[in-house]
Amino acid sequence: MAEESTPQEEPQETDEAAEEAVARVLPDDRILAGLAEPFPNVVFTSFEPLAGPRQDTATVSREELISFVEAVNDAGFETFIDVCSVDHLNRKPRYDVVINLLSMQHTKRLLIKVGVPGDDPTVQSISSIYAGANFYEREVWDLMGIVFEGHPDLTRIVLPDEWEGHPLRKDYSVGSVPVQFKGSHKSS
Repeated sequence: MAEESTPQEEPQETDEAAEEAVARVLPDDRILAGLAEPFPNVVFTSFEPLAGPRQDTATVSREELISFVEAVNDAGFETFIDVCSVDHLNRKPRYDVVINLLSMQHTKRLLIKVGVPGDDPTVQSISSIYAGANFYEREVWDLMGIVFEGHPDLTRIVLPDEWEGHPLRKDYSVGSVPVQFKGSHKSS
């Protein structure tokens, strides 16, 4: 009589084991791959337009920003281009702070995105690493209200000192200013 064999059950992977089984894909660029290894929480994306150079983006947490920016600077991204911010009113985190850097020696650009929550709009200043960030951070604070901790002089740069609020926020009132054009009928 032939022995019946029961198929062996495969061990079921738990959610944690499944997450560990998925290997992190490192950027295909050797410089960015070198940056990705010591920063496992940084997410790298790349966009290849039909015309123009490739655009690489690194999404970083607020906690890792300074150490990541220092590593990026050491990797050859020596030129600071600008800092700006985006208000995504109904998203969490509400704001993105976007840092644009350039490497002349590697002829590459890198955008660094940092998500900033609306209830705590603070992020560390990078002006000690890139001195040129000083005025850009002041502008972002002035118009968007994101506080750059450790900034040497976070004061208004575009608006008057007595201005209240931050006019580039999507929930800021538009307001109105009456304008009288030459040759038009006077408003009553």
